[in-house]
Amino acid sequence: MDKLSLDFGENSYDILFERDFDGLVCALKNIAAAKKLLIVTDENVNTIYGSHVRELLQCAGYDVCVHSFPAGEENKNMQTILDICSSCISHRMDRKSMIIALGGGVVGDMAGFAAAIYMRGIPFVQVPTTLLSQSDSSVGGKTGIDFADNKNILGAFHQPRLVYINVSVLKTLSEREFISGMGEVVKHGVIYDKHFFEYLKFNADKVKELEPDTLIHMVKCNCTIKADVVVKDEKENGLRAILNFGHTIGHALESAFHFKMTHGACVGLGMCAEGFIAKNRGMISQNELDEIKEVLGTYKIPTSSLLPKYDDIFSFMENDKKKADGRLKFILPTAVGSVMQVDDVTRDEIHSALSYIDEK
Repeated sequence: MDKLSLDFGENSYDILFERDFDGLVCALKNIAAAKKLLIVTDENVNTIYGSHVRELLQCAGYDVCVHSFPAGEENKNMQTILDICSSCISHRMDRKSMIIALGGGVVGDMAGFAAAIYMRGIPFVQVPTTLLSQSDSSVGGKTGIDFADNKNILGAFHQPRLVYINVSVLKTLSEREFISGMGEVVKHGVIYDKHFFEYLKFNADKVKELEPDTLIHMVKCNCTIKADVVVKDEKENGLRAILNFGHTIGHALESAFHFKMTHGACVGLGMCAEGFIAKNRGMISQNELDEIKEVLGTYKIPTSSLLPKYDDIFSFMENDKKKADGRLKFILPTAVGSVMQVDDVTRDEIHSALSYIDEK
């Protein structure tokens, strides 16, 4: 077992890296005395892993109920949150009960949000089943839902009591979802760790073959990078903003595509566009931008696409939750492994960046 500990004071927790679910029961017993558990998952994950995890927990003496909802970003809404809370009530859960988020980023976001508001906050555990959630969204305590066509516009900070990562589940991921996860993986290298970026560049074959030791190393590196950032800035008041590289444009694209393109793919496009802005400002060289695009392309993450109307993209950017005092915040690379935040990117610069990634 590999372990990474995050120090949030009284909200500290461990991230465990495993090759199966066999250690989950022991891990749960080490963190809480909860007897009632609600597994929150989606229909796809429930079909593959729901019964196995439920039986594992029931055999250990837990009173377990499963709440499964239709898969997809379109279900990341308030009605689903209310349905989860209704299941908590039906299962007679109290403040010592615990929610288990078994699934990808959508499941983790909504299970965490429901846990944050049910009885003003109950414990929850992340058991991420996608590369995107294992490498990014399960760590850091951000929870949220989409509202009025805006990505993650409603939510709360609510740290999990544990993150249990079983890398073997990645073998059941579709190529589309694996590519989406790699978008965030590459991002972490660009913003924080050049050596990790180079590891991804030179070990692509092992990563794509899903070699277990390589996956554990890769996912642990991602979690280490994100943990180092979020422990220093839990509520996103400063340093944590660097995790948003590719997201100012990427989130707007995700909304403009009506969530038909995956999060990681949109972040990949956003990184190329925002990298282009940095290159034009003289912050990075053309060679560095090309290297970022090369690694993205190695993992089939799109670096260009047929874009929606630019006015629609701008409209969604205007509603970005990272906007402050009327200014959009951008994270721009200064080198591979280093970024900085700016708030003076012009509409003309954004238009040029969109044209750079547009296949029209």
